[in-house]
Amino acid sequence: MSAGQPGRRLGILLSGRGSNFQAIAQQCVAGRLNAQIVVVISNRADAAGLEAARAMGIPSVVIPSQGVERVAHDRMVAEALDEAAVDYVILAGYMRILSAWFIQHYPQRILNIHPALLPAFPGLDAQHQAWEYGVRYAGCTVHFVDEKMDSGPIIDQAVVPVLESDRAEDVAARILAEEHRLYSEAIGKVLQGGWRVDGRRVLFER
Repeated sequence: MSAGQPGRRLGILLSGRGSNFQAIAQQCVAGRLNAQIVVVISNRADAAGLEAARAMGIPSVVIPSQGVERVAHDRMVAEALDEAAVDYVILAGYMRILSAWFIQHYPQRILNIHPALLPAFPGLDAQHQAWEYGVRYAGCTVHFVDEKMDSGPIIDQAVVPVLESDRAEDVAARILAEEHRLYSEAIGKVLQGGWRVDGRRVLFER
């Protein structure tokens, strides 16, 4: 089984609760995103996102990463993705740095969402980084994945205000709500085609 309507085939990689995965799956099932999620893969057997996938009838696979060399693990993940004949790989809280081999295996076919307005605040805990820095606006970025951390061509971004009364967790919650909206919209734009990459920009020509 799969989540969504016949269309482009998505493979999801996650390591935790998978809230972005669930938001995307809901859009697929509702027909607002012309795609189907055909496999969910996690490097952690205790990832809550796996239970969500099983509840939706989506094939889920655990490929443990602990103690496994990076490229060897990525090859196992790619084998599962290729077996499911995915068109795009969607990172949804996947807490692994992907190898150059994996990224080259899926050129401009891996999407990620980062909880900051890149290129500001790459890496872990970006929401807290932004709040601690004192920014007035934060947000999230959907981008293609390249061989550097959080540096791939930008597909779309969303901005949220940072209020004077906010704590870091308030900023994180506001960003997450936008992630759930933006990620599906950005995936939809990519799936429609009519785009090209120009440096760090993704240009839509329709």
